[in-house]
Amino acid sequence: MTASEGYREHKVISLVGAGGKTTLMYALAERCSRRGASVLVSTTTHIYKPKEHFAEREEDVRRLWAAGTYAVVGADAPGGKLSKLSDERLRALMAGADRVFLEADGSKGHPCKVPRQGEPVLLPETSLVIGVLGMSCIGQKMQACCFRMEEAAKKFRLTPDTVMTEEIAITILSSGSGTRKDVGSRGYAVVLNQCDTEEIRKKAERIAQGLKEKGIADVALTHFGKK
Repeated sequence: MTASEGYREHKVISLVGAGGKTTLMYALAERCSRRGASVLVSTTTHIYKPKEHFAEREEDVRRLWAAGTYAVVGADAPGGKLSKLSDERLRALMAGADRVFLEADGSKGHPCKVPRQGEPVLLPETSLVIGVLGMSCIGQKMQACCFRMEEAAKKFRLTPDTVMTEEIAITILSSGSGTRKDVGSRGYAVVLNQCDTEEIRKKAERIAQGLKEKGIADVALTHFGKK
């Protein structure tokens, strides 16, 4: 991922938006771990509890790091999920890590999201925010692809029957009312995920160019197979 190469100085990175945040987060965590970093993965909202790499205690975190892999931490929550640890415990674990990845937004499986008040949940320590969009939303009606449709209507005057276009995607990704909400002076990069075909990739390249014209230069196109 090109964007990650240019942000090695960022210790705490939060992922927001929709369309593959969790998959991307684990891919980045694995990549950094393979390069020798002690990587902590967690959430400020909710994520599904992974079958592997989960660390219940601090010694489990250290054991996973010693084995050369990342550690996932969180408080047990209903539905097989993890929620945010207490600030004190999370910050104590973060202090020992070289790199921290936090899922800071929820989208309930949708490829696009417009956040409401209180979202995303960015810790003060976050210095880089990665906004994610699933390219499967392009060509779909907003009511089918967008989480928080009521926010999309209020902030961008989009109706449930509005068809998501490349231009709308650029607007949402670049707006302080959209995926860039509450980023402030932090670094901001965009990942256009689900670039599963050459046709979709070309659409993503046009979105990337539109974002660059709005001053967002760090844009990566990704595709994750079943493995």
